Amino acid sequence: MLANTYTAITKQDGDWWIGWVEEVPSVSCQERTKEALLESLRVTLKEAIESNRENAIKDAAHDYTEEVLIV
Repeated sequence: MLANTYTAITKQDGDWWIGWVEEVPSVSCQERTKEALLESLRVTLKEAIESNRENAIKDAAHDYTEEVLIV
């Protein structure tokens, strides 16, 4: 798997830290500390990417190819 860079948007809201991954709208988390929030965002992002990959392969069924896209 290729390493990528993503942007976490974070802010403190009362006793909680909340955050989103700018490039992947479905990834958001809430934690008590900023450090815990960043780790939760990393884990959730990794899970979302893997799930999206699995779903794409499943939807393609068979006879598909994978191509690397560089943006």
